[in-house]
Amino acid sequence: MTQTFTLTLSCAQRPGIVHAVSSFLFEQNCDIAEHQQFDDTRSDAFFLRTSFISAEDVDIERLTEEFRSVAAKFGMTFNFNGSDLPRVIVMVSKMGHCLNDLIFRWRAGNLGAELVAVVSNHEVLRPMAEAAGLPFVHVPVTPTTKPEAEARLLELVEEFNADLVVLARYMQVLSDDACRALRGRAINIHHSFLPGFKGAKPYHQAFDRGVKQVGATAHYVTPDLDEGPIIEQEVIRIDHSFDPVRLATVGQDAEALALSRAVRWHCENRVLLHGHRTVVFS
Repeated sequence: MTQTFTLTLSCAQRPGIVHAVSSFLFEQNCDIAEHQQFDDTRSDAFFLRTSFISAEDVDIERLTEEFRSVAAKFGMTFNFNGSDLPRVIVMVSKMGHCLNDLIFRWRAGNLGAELVAVVSNHEVLRPMAEAAGLPFVHVPVTPTTKPEAEARLLELVEEFNADLVVLARYMQVLSDDACRALRGRAINIHHSFLPGFKGAKPYHQAFDRGVKQVGATAHYVTPDLDEGPIIEQEVIRIDHSFDPVRLATVGQDAEALALSRAVRWHCENRVLLHGHRTVVFS
């Protein structure tokens, strides 16, 4: 049975990188199925994603060890991944549009991930999660219990062996410690208008200012609130006829689209971090 694997790497630019990678995979009796690369000439950095197949049994740990000599020659940071779907915990509060969209794509088989649990600081979305056959864990959060709640979240990540945490309109700000513990393993979604509106009732603010575009941004979670490396953005054009209710509906569509793409691309190993930016092989 043919198996599919992915190699992602980054290093400084220099000749011979692609030849070294392709030669190594050829020696392992692997066939390249998809290859993408990016040369960042401004920082002299090189990024690569190669998907390959093999009809033989492949041990990821052995492959990793044997590739180390190639990586050392070029100063590569690299990672091999198998075909197992990443395990995802979804965190929500009261708004269910993003959770509903993720569940639909998961059940349709095109999310690129395996949803394993829903965690919430409210009980509102329990029926949606349980109707989909997902465990629902209620973790209340108050100003005095926030450290305990975050400790419970990290315990759940371990208990469910989760590879990724998705904040699908989870309306609690994670602490710096929690953000660092989940670095590169947590994705958030937030509305983003041009111009941006913060605070209460953003769609009413947008209506009052007569915005012509509604948008959403999916990004990695970092201690800098809503300023993590951006994975995907969605923008939808509107006009003067959109009242706050219609604006909210369009905004929710943008949020669901941007988030689902970001989750799928992350789980397909298409996103490479580059400082405060990302390289996305979509």
